[in-house]
Amino acid sequence: MNITQKIIKNHLVSGEMVAGEEISIRIDQTLTQDSTGTMAYLEFEAIGIPRVKTKKSVAYIDHNTLQSGFENADDHKYIQTVTKKHGIHFSRPGNGICHQVHLERFGVPGMTLLGSDSHTPTGGGIGMLAIGAGGMDVAVAMGGGAYYLTMPKVVKVNLIGKLNPWVAAKDIILEVLRRLSVKGGVGKVIEYVGEGVKSLTVPERATITNMGAELGATTSVFPSDETTRAFLKAQGREADYTEILPDADATYDEELTIDLSALEPMAAKPHMPDNVDTIKNIGPIKVDQVAIGSCTNSSYMDMMKVARILKGKTVHEDVSLVIAPGSKQVLNMLSQNGALADMIAAGARILESACGPCIGMGQSPKTDAISLRTFNRNFEGRSGTVSAQVYLVSPEVAAISAIKGVLTDPRELDMSNIIDMPEKFMINDNMVVEPAPEGNDVEVVRGPNIKPFPVNVALPENLKGKSLIKVEDNITTDHIMPSNAKLLPYRSNVPYLSEYCLTPCDPEFPARAKENGGGFIIGGSNYGQGSSREHAALAPLYLGIKAVIVKSFARIHMANLINSGILPLVLESEADYDNIDMMDELAIDNVRTQLSEGNKIIVKNITKNIEIPTIINVSDRQKDMLLAGGLLNYTRENN
Repeated sequence: MNITQKIIKNHLVSGEMVAGEEISIRIDQTLTQDSTGTMAYLEFEAIGIPRVKTKKSVAYIDHNTLQSGFENADDHKYIQTVTKKHGIHFSRPGNGICHQVHLERFGVPGMTLLGSDSHTPTGGGIGMLAIGAGGMDVAVAMGGGAYYLTMPKVVKVNLIGKLNPWVAAKDIILEVLRRLSVKGGVGKVIEYVGEGVKSLTVPERATITNMGAELGATTSVFPSDETTRAFLKAQGREADYTEILPDADATYDEELTIDLSALEPMAAKPHMPDNVDTIKNIGPIKVDQVAIGSCTNSSYMDMMKVARILKGKTVHEDVSLVIAPGSKQVLNMLSQNGALADMIAAGARILESACGPCIGMGQSPKTDAISLRTFNRNFEGRSGTVSAQVYLVSPEVAAISAIKGVLTDPRELDMSNIIDMPEKFMINDNMVVEPAPEGNDVEVVRGPNIKPFPVNVALPENLKGKSLIKVEDNITTDHIMPSNAKLLPYRSNVPYLSEYCLTPCDPEFPARAKENGGGFIIGGSNYGQGSSREHAALAPLYLGIKAVIVKSFARIHMANLINSGILPLVLESEADYDNIDMMDELAIDNVRTQLSEGNKIIVKNITKNIEIPTIINVSDRQKDMLLAGGLLNYTRENN
């Protein structure tokens, strides 16, 4: 078996390990962050289980750390108290980005990790099966419920050769994205094997698995080998090590080979992570801003490479350089060894150990700016500035470009880029709050910004409404439910958020949805790519959306729609996309019967007097969820 199959087999609760079949697996660990966590814990409370049943669950505060009002602080206090009550560890603001800290302090090879953040697959860098999901799925897992998914195909990425100096792990995942596209990983796990794996450190592996989320993949995974052991030993956690390698005769569904020695520094150009070209081909474009950090590239190793490039130099006068170390551990070590002083002396602005600019939480670039970022997404407007052109690059490219003032190939540098992995990391978990002992009566504090989340009703026999909006391909969750510094504080207030649902596509959509009592959303291919935020389903639910009809869905968003009781319908013929216009009257008759009897749903376009066949790619269990009006209703009915 391959690594993916081994871990799934060890956690299989139900189903057959046949690609395309529904399976369920036991979840060992969960993580949440504060942007999605408030809703996840409200849902956990609604399920009514007093104590989490996982081996370890951790709540991180890393997204909504801009305190410009009471809302974020109120959410943080709610999360701190609700986690203390129910047996969950709490990583305080300032302790670091969830994926970086979890890799350092809590991840265990061979375990399953479910996180309410799409970049949870970072844990695959140490051989975990780490999957991003909606908050409701995480809430169910915390309560001991299995996680259901389609058994993925496993893609073997055979790494051969070794990276040349100044070519980075970021360039490996950019090459995979270039080859496979943002849709190429849907329904698949990307498994990295081959001799080239041995030359990659755990932080480099984690960069690759982290950004595998941009492929649409279920997750990505590396072997757990002696490199993993050395990393865990340096973290004081060698006892957590387990060797996990593919069998010599392991089989895979697909395979591609990447010669690491043939790669060169690259960038993802605006506005998609798969719009990849070499730095050489893009040329020395003028740069206005450089941002280094995020869960993709904020490790100690990344920061040390940046500090080496910046040492003794000065950031170009036309460039704003901001740096956010990924965790308190990293920041402490940089402070202790002098690297932080080198960054500051060069003119870098040091941000707190949090997500920050990656999610549009501060540091928005100027109008029409060119911004180089070591992040994982460059969707239009995600930076907070709609006209900005964001390029995704390695820390090495970012640092030298900040000095030069133009996009620069780091191979121009006349120095070594080799940074040795520490034999021992600085260990201080004093910013992780332990949960209260079982049975303690902890008061859960709820601020005025925390509103009840919308819960659907059982699916009626007939659905009728108008086509309220029609959008194109590759609509992201940033389009569906914008996530910027102004809106992030309202993640626990769906009624408020709903006023901004799909407004980047059509500012009138929320008003139109309310005026018409809800209706239908029409979309293109890969609808809902990007974040795991279930708000992209909850806000449409609040606005009365009954079904979303598209050419194809991104995995997590489709699951979130099902969890909310919204029908995810795929056009049987993509040509029918042209047969539905804005404000057409649509109807689905006998929908409960149609859903119960098969996987084809007939949508009637009453305005055009035609029938449009759609496919609903769901399991029998998911059909029952939709009939019940979503996962929460289904869970209550079946407990």
